[in-house]
Amino acid sequence: MSRRGVVAALILLAWAGGLGALARRELFKGQTERFAELALRVQPETFYYVVEQGGEVVGYASSSIDTTRRAFLVRDEMAADVSVAGEAHRIVAASRVRLTRAFALSDFDVTVSADSAPIRIVGAAEGDSAVRYTVTGPSNDPSPQRLAVRGPILLPTLVPLAVTLGGEPKVGRRATVPMFDPSTMASRSITMVIRAESLFTVSDSARFDSTAGRWVVAHQDTVRAWRLGSGEPGDADRLGGWVDERGRLVEARQPGGLVLRRTAYEVAFENWRLRRAVAGGDAPGAPRRDVLETTAVSAGVTWDAPRDRLRVRLRNVALEDFDLDGGRQALAGDTLTIVRESAGDLVAGYERRPDGGALRQRFRSTLGPEPLLQAGDRALVEQAAAIIGDERDPRVATERLVQWVHRTVAKRYVVGIPDALTVLRTKAGDCNEHTQLFLGLARSAGIPARAAAGLAYVNGRFFYHAWPEVWLGRWVAVDPTFGQFPADAAHLRFTTGGLARQALLVRLIGTIGVDVLESVPVSSSPASR
Repeated sequence: MSRRGVVAALILLAWAGGLGALARRELFKGQTERFAELALRVQPETFYYVVEQGGEVVGYASSSIDTTRRAFLVRDEMAADVSVAGEAHRIVAASRVRLTRAFALSDFDVTVSADSAPIRIVGAAEGDSAVRYTVTGPSNDPSPQRLAVRGPILLPTLVPLAVTLGGEPKVGRRATVPMFDPSTMASRSITMVIRAESLFTVSDSARFDSTAGRWVVAHQDTVRAWRLGSGEPGDADRLGGWVDERGRLVEARQPGGLVLRRTAYEVAFENWRLRRAVAGGDAPGAPRRDVLETTAVSAGVTWDAPRDRLRVRLRNVALEDFDLDGGRQALAGDTLTIVRESAGDLVAGYERRPDGGALRQRFRSTLGPEPLLQAGDRALVEQAAAIIGDERDPRVATERLVQWVHRTVAKRYVVGIPDALTVLRTKAGDCNEHTQLFLGLARSAGIPARAAAGLAYVNGRFFYHAWPEVWLGRWVAVDPTFGQFPADAAHLRFTTGGLARQALLVRLIGTIGVDVLESVPVSSSPASR
C-alpha cells in the first residue's frame, strides 16, 4: 500500500533542477552551438507557484534563473503537505544548479526532506565525460560516485527553453532532444511536441485582505502558453506542462492530483506561511484528499485469501519500458499472468556464505552496497547473523529475514527516501522501509537481493507497493511488509531496481486500468505443493 510512484514524482521535481540530462555525444553534435546561442536569449527572472490538490492549496514552489558573466544559476524549491493514510506529511525539496553560459552543467546541490532526515545530493560535471556526485543520508557515510556520460549535459528543466526558443511555438511542432533520463538512468533521444495553445490569466501582484486574513490577487496579466509533452506513448506529460514563449512554466499537472499554477509571490508563499501559522507553526496541514486513495486502482473484484495465480489485462499504458515479463510473470500482449512460486522454485542450489562466496562476481550489483543501502555495514552484518544464525540454506535464511522484518518494523507511512541503517535504528516505516532494510540484511548475509515495485492488491484495489526479490536459483518475490514467503500472485511487478527504476511508476498514476480475468486462491503452503 505504498505511495512510491507519488513520492518519486515529488522527488523528481527537485531532481529536475539538479541532476539534469546527459546527452549522447553522437546525437548532440551540432546542437551545442545552438543551445549556446539560445542561452543568450534567456532572461534572469523568478516565478512563484501555488501547489494545489483537488482545488485545495497544499504547498508552494518557486523557480529562478540568475545570470553572471560566466554562468547561469538555477534555483528551485517546493514545499507541499500531502495526506497519506489520513496523516499529513510535509515534503520540502530544494536545488541549486550552476550552468555554463552554454547550458552545460557545472555543479549542483539538491536536498529532499520529509519525515526522515534530509537526503542531500552534491555533484559536479567532469567535462563532458562524467558526473561525480555524493549522496548523503541520515545514516550513510557519503562516498563519491562517478557516472560516465557521452557528451555535453542538458538539464530537463531547460528542455522547454530549447523547444520554445529554438523556433516559433506552434501546435504540432516537434523538437528532438538527446538526453539522459534520470527516471531510467539511460541515454535516449526524447521528442517533445507542442500539443495545444491557450491563454492563461496569471496574477502578478497581490494585496492583503484584512477581512479574509490572507493575500488576494490585485492585478492579473494574460499569458499565452503552449502545452508541451513527450511524443512517446505513456510518457505524454512527464517532462511537459504549459509554458510561455520563454519556455518558463505557467501550469503543470503532476501525478497524485497535484497542480502547480504560476501566481504572485504573496499569494504563493505568504498565504502558505499564514496557513502554517494557523495549522500550528511547523506542523503540516492535513489535506482532505489522500494520496493513497487518489492513486489506488480498482480491481473490480474482492477476495480475502492470498492468490496462487492471477491473470489481468492492463489498459491505457504503454508497457514496453517495464519489467513485466520474466520469472513468475508472463506478458502476452496486454495480458499479464502471475504464478506464485512453488516449493520446487525455492531450492536455491547454493550454500549461503556471508561474504557471498562464489556468487560474489556474478551478483556483484545485488550483493554489494548502494547509496542509502549500506550492505556489509557492521550493524547490518551483525543483525543478519543474529536472525539467521548458522543456517546455510538460503531459502530458510530468507524466510527468517522476511518474518523478522515483518514482526519488528512497525507499520507506519513515511514520506521520504529510506536508508537501511536508519530503518534498522527506527524500526518503523511502510513498504519502502521494509524493503530497504530487508535488502540490507539479505545482502549482508550473502543472499543476492533486489527491489521490485508495482501494484499489490488490498481490499478490492491495487495500491503502489514495493517488495524484495531474492535469488534462490531464480528470482523469487517475497514481501516482508505483508509477511509473505513467497509473495502471493497479487503482486504486479512493473520494475526491478532502485529509485531510478521505480520512478517509472509515475507513468501509471491516473492512467492505468487493471481488469482481473482469473484469480486462484492459495490452497496450501509452498512447502506442501
